[in-house]
Amino acid sequence: MKKIERVCVVGAGAIGSLLVGHIGALDDVEMTVLVRRESHAQDLNEHGLKVTGKSNLTAKVLASTDPADLGDVDLVIIATKTTAVEASVKKFKGHFPNATVMMIQNGLGCERLVRENGDWPVISGLTFMSGVRKSDVHVDYELDTPTWIGPWDKEADQPGYEYIQQVEALINRSGLICEAYEDLRPVQWSKLIFNSAVNAIGAVTDTPHAPFYADTDDITDLGNLVKNMMDEGVAIAKAQGIELNSDPFAMNCKAVSQGGSHGGEEYAHVTSMLDDVRHKSFTEVDWITGSIVRAAKEVGVPAPYHETMYRLVKAIEKGWSMPRGDH
Repeated sequence: MKKIERVCVVGAGAIGSLLVGHIGALDDVEMTVLVRRESHAQDLNEHGLKVTGKSNLTAKVLASTDPADLGDVDLVIIATKTTAVEASVKKFKGHFPNATVMMIQNGLGCERLVRENGDWPVISGLTFMSGVRKSDVHVDYELDTPTWIGPWDKEADQPGYEYIQQVEALINRSGLICEAYEDLRPVQWSKLIFNSAVNAIGAVTDTPHAPFYADTDDITDLGNLVKNMMDEGVAIAKAQGIELNSDPFAMNCKAVSQGGSHGGEEYAHVTSMLDDVRHKSFTEVDWITGSIVRAAKEVGVPAPYHETMYRLVKAIEKGWSMPRGDH
């Protein structure tokens, strides 16, 4: 089996930057990065990528807005948000002929966007790690939790589990945490349910993911809503025939009990959906909460919490284009 020597990360936001900074710091891996802005590529080429917080690393990289500048690679990791996957894949369509493409998005269904644009073998993936992007060349590693990978269930024989384990070993060797599974769906759904509640609730309430998301003692505690929404997601997964790998509410409690990236401060993570809403950018809610709503309809399971939060986030998005109606 061919050794993974050249890696391209597509998209260098917080998650992409964590991958670039860690894998790119390995002596035996050449790291390339495909980005949208020329200034971003120029800064990465000049300064490299610095990681602080849970790690302290600097990686030299080759970055460009044009995939033709990067040459062929062994592994492509698409680290954009779901809303940018289709455009990103179309951008490198016809390039990287010998690569395997690894996904790392929230939600369900992005793999088919890759297949519609090329015949690369596809690895499904998702991540629980998080970071804060300080600049184009600096990311702070905040939550040092796993990335999970496995076969895409629609093409489970490609690229083969042995290769997926090689990717797992590469990521672990870089200092990040990765776990490979022959069936990713139990893990994928555990994270999907966690993400749907934490992201949608945070976007609607304008609050970061923080310890009070686990509080359930008082009727007014937000943790009650978090737990009820997650319990609903668990019921939908069960009806789909999926036995979860982890309890989503326990994942929530564990995440908020960790300290900040530099130790002493309290954990308070601005989720991607909250960040999008604060910047009036369209969210990933269709791929996350929306995918659970669609799955519920497939099996005839009521999903009032997910439907309500889905509608509220979509209403927030719609409101950006409407007149304020001030008097």
